[in-house]
Amino acid sequence: MRGYSGALSWAREDFVRSRTLRQVIGVTVFTIATALTARIAIPIPGTPVPFTLQVACVILAGALLGPRLGAASQIAYVVTGALGAPVFAAGGGLAYLLGPTGGYLLAFPLAAYTVGAIAPRSAGLIRLVTGLTAGVAVIYAGGAAWLAVMTGNLGMALTAGVGPFLVLDVLKVALALLISVRIRPRALELL
Repeated sequence: MRGYSGALSWAREDFVRSRTLRQVIGVTVFTIATALTARIAIPIPGTPVPFTLQVACVILAGALLGPRLGAASQIAYVVTGALGAPVFAAGGGLAYLLGPTGGYLLAFPLAAYTVGAIAPRSAGLIRLVTGLTAGVAVIYAGGAAWLAVMTGNLGMALTAGVGPFLVLDVLKVALALLISVRIRPRALELL
């Protein structure tokens, strides 16, 4: 029994030391976190887009996982929802991506990639803030563009799809910055 236990312990340590495994875990954690934060959706009067904490998860994915893995976590999230899992704010399914929030959701992978690309491992605080802010801007661009296509009115899309979220998303960037500063060096070291 002792030999089996020793072999099991060695295998477990080797398993955890695997860089690939750590990357898969990181991608999975952010896929799940984005899904969970979507479920806390607060309707905002005058817009078909609810308030969620998804944006914070998306930009954190880019900051903590880097561009490639951050984007992978969000691709996994969008694909999971498109396949019908109820991971979006009000359900799931491919048709959901054609609704008013589809542009935001489809922008998530590019937003995570943008954060990681602007603020790589060696980036200082200014680049990190710039990356987080750029990630939010990418989400706004995707969301407002899709709302403009749906409504035929860019002004209304910006008013309903960006305006109500500006202050809230500044707070999300600040939250993501605080979390990133605390755990980013260790997270990037592991990946």
